[in-house]
Amino acid sequence: MILFSTANCIMSHCARLVVHEKGVPADIEFFDPNEPPEDLLEMNPNGNSPTFVERDLVLYDARIIMEYLDERFPHPALHQMDPVSRANARMLIKRIDQDWYPLLEEIQINGDKKAVKAKKMLKESLMAAAPVFEANPYFMSEEYSLIDCAMAPFLWRLPSIGIDIASLGKGITAYANRLFSRKAFQDSLTREERDLMPLNK
Repeated sequence: MILFSTANCIMSHCARLVVHEKGVPADIEFFDPNEPPEDLLEMNPNGNSPTFVERDLVLYDARIIMEYLDERFPHPALHQMDPVSRANARMLIKRIDQDWYPLLEEIQINGDKKAVKAKKMLKESLMAAAPVFEANPYFMSEEYSLIDCAMAPFLWRLPSIGIDIASLGKGITAYANRLFSRKAFQDSLTREERDLMPLNK
């Protein structure tokens, strides 16, 4: 099993986090996105990150990789077992991908000074969600799940775009610290990702 990953890609980070949370015996191979290795291009002509390979299986969508790993290695479970809860979790991740990730990407591409509107929208949206972060230890749940695996890399990148997590309220600050303190999260970080957080420089 091989997970092809770049050093500072949020979607790759999500997949790496699940690998560490599940203790998956996969080799993580880092590559330059501008020069994908030939063995990767043979399996995935797009050469995008992340790409997961297990024998004849090739997956190159982070959310599908996360779901596959959770089903392939059932313990510890990162999804609740009943269909309704699993469907709700998938919808929440879809909302995160549609509502928050694009704003983060816009700010990363344009810089926080040029993307003032996007930065304002992201901060206001996160602050509006304060009750969600305060209600449970994890994202709308008592248990750590794939939703948190999508949120942790996202929250980790906020300081790098000029958003102080502490300014978003006590609930989200406590939630973020809870995620960041997990051993699997720390193990998932690359050197480049560690440099995104001011306290880790």
